[in-house]
Amino acid sequence: MHSASIIYGHDGRIVHAGWKGNAHTLLQHLREERRLTGTKEGCAEGDCGACLVLLGEFTSSRDSVRWRSVNACFLPLSAVHGRLLVTVESIGCPSALHPVQAAMVEEHASQCGFCTPGFVVSLYEHYLRHPQPTPVEQVHRQLSGNLCRCTGYAPILRAARSMYRLPRIARDAAADASLLQRVRTLVDAAPRVLESHGETVMFPASSDELAAQRQAHPEAVLLGGGTDVGLWVTKQLRALPKVIHLAGVGDMRGVVRTGHGLRIGAALPLEDAAEALARDFPELAELWQRFASPPVRHVATLGGNIANGSPIGDSMPVLMAIGARLLLRGAAGRRAMAIEDFYLGYQRTALRPDEFIEAIDVPARGDNLFVRAYKVSKRRDDDISAVSMALALRLDGDGRVAAARIALGGMAATPRRARGVETALHGRTLGAEAMMASAAALADDFTPLSDHRASAGYRMRVAGNLLLRAALEFEGTERARLECREGAAP
Repeated sequence: MHSASIIYGHDGRIVHAGWKGNAHTLLQHLREERRLTGTKEGCAEGDCGACLVLLGEFTSSRDSVRWRSVNACFLPLSAVHGRLLVTVESIGCPSALHPVQAAMVEEHASQCGFCTPGFVVSLYEHYLRHPQPTPVEQVHRQLSGNLCRCTGYAPILRAARSMYRLPRIARDAAADASLLQRVRTLVDAAPRVLESHGETVMFPASSDELAAQRQAHPEAVLLGGGTDVGLWVTKQLRALPKVIHLAGVGDMRGVVRTGHGLRIGAALPLEDAAEALARDFPELAELWQRFASPPVRHVATLGGNIANGSPIGDSMPVLMAIGARLLLRGAAGRRAMAIEDFYLGYQRTALRPDEFIEAIDVPARGDNLFVRAYKVSKRRDDDISAVSMALALRLDGDGRVAAARIALGGMAATPRRARGVETALHGRTLGAEAMMASAAALADDFTPLSDHRASAGYRMRVAGNLLLRAALEFEGTERARLECREGAAP
């Protein structure tokens, strides 16, 4: 039996944890083997935040460690192999509480207490990332993956402020340097293949190595963040005999600005991919914040979300609207295709058995492009879409639509472009009147289904209203621009 090599806590203790196969979760290891029971099991699907831990890994320069909160409930133990792990037990010390913990106590920010460790871990990550207090909206976003059903959030939000008023704990530079060296040693020495009980997990270090392993093992499951595959284990009790883990594929975990736009590695976590896209398309920032929760976005990958093929995936309509193309790699080499051509039917894609998504190419943003993205769901944060829409409209000098790309999720078996609406808008002056007339083509583009999230009629009405909303927002933006020009000094 092989062991997963992990560094526990900030003091750099290396632990070799017995790996029991691909269905062996980090939460099981912590509670049942390490007896670290501060990490709780609530929903077992990454929604409630009771199981939060901090996962640390090298930055690309290998001179510092980046800490992020993740859900331990669905994360396989192999996902922390060669990485750092901090649980709620190692945040403070035996003689004194950490300021985050002390603030939670002082503000009485707990009732039944079950979810409190998860809140502490989430606030601790916030404390590490932000040396000064942040606006309450930012704290809300930080805590959007923590759900408490027995008390109000006000004391927790007060704790997020008062933790900064307590004496700050200074880091020991010598201890940090020692920890970095331990991490380098661990990463370099960590086995690249784990085997146990007839199951295997492989850790390729490059896309070339991944391509070779994919060709040799086309039946293996590609594991990015495990936010979907992990639920196969926790909810469906499925066995995963062979897994290829993508966390170490460094050349697929970055963003490169090319002469044609952005190339985003398919194994890049959603949080980083969204940040890169929002720099070029700031109109998308709110949608990315509503995409799952921070602990999910910290491990889920953009390529994984695309390859999953869910009709309600939040990234695909956006990528279709802005004209993204996928770079696929397999035994026959590389091939590129528009993302809208990737989906063949419900959770069926154009990927061949030996292929994987290597990168996503996003074209550079041109002039006079009006971009919007919307998500409609029952809950604002950490919820599945009933309908999502993204549109990118290129306008000529007279305000007419020269080119339109509009895509929706939740309206068909796959995310899909609204070709009829696009055609109807072409050449028209953008505004509410033109959009209302063009929205009639939605009935030709889509025949949505009714399910527990929304009825077919509701989806059609919402889709039409989102088109109208975009047009009204454009009119408001254009009116403000003209007023600003008229008010400017000659």
